[in-house]
Amino acid sequence: MPRPPRAPSPLATLPLTVAALLSLAGCGADMSGYPSLAPRPVEKLGFEEPATPPPAPVAADPALDARLAAIATARATAARDFDAAAVRATARATAARGAAAGSERWLDAQSAIAELDSLRSTHADSLNQLEELAAARAQALQPDYPALEQALDAARDTAARQTSRIDTLAASLPSG
Repeated sequence: MPRPPRAPSPLATLPLTVAALLSLAGCGADMSGYPSLAPRPVEKLGFEEPATPPPAPVAADPALDARLAAIATARATAARDFDAAAVRATARATAARGAAAGSERWLDAQSAIAELDSLRSTHADSLNQLEELAAARAQALQPDYPALEQALDAARDTAARQTSRIDTLAASLPSG
């Protein structure tokens, strides 16, 4: 016949009892030293970008204004010379449309287009000066200067129109 199980001695169960009591003591500890898991105020904000502050007013720069005026005068002269030469080049290109490549009319039109290219480079020099001024301001971490930005936009637009006009005239001639 099997024996009935013996009851464990009180000393054998002491470590289990102490461990249970210690784990229950941890449940009653003060939790105020730990951060809350509730959303913080910053987490309740949206993901929208903050409003950009208005830009600071740009101080007038008389030296830059004088330099821009000189460049504008040179640009206007170059553009006027280009426009006058473009009228002549258009007339010569129109005359050369039926001519063979290498003929006298074709050569006259090619020479007129080459003159336009030279005049375009005169205007491009002014554009390069404006771009250098803008680059120097950017390198010095200065804000955009509205008069300089307007001059750059106008110069780039004129340069693009001149290039387009030369390309159109060159495309109208027979290739040689």
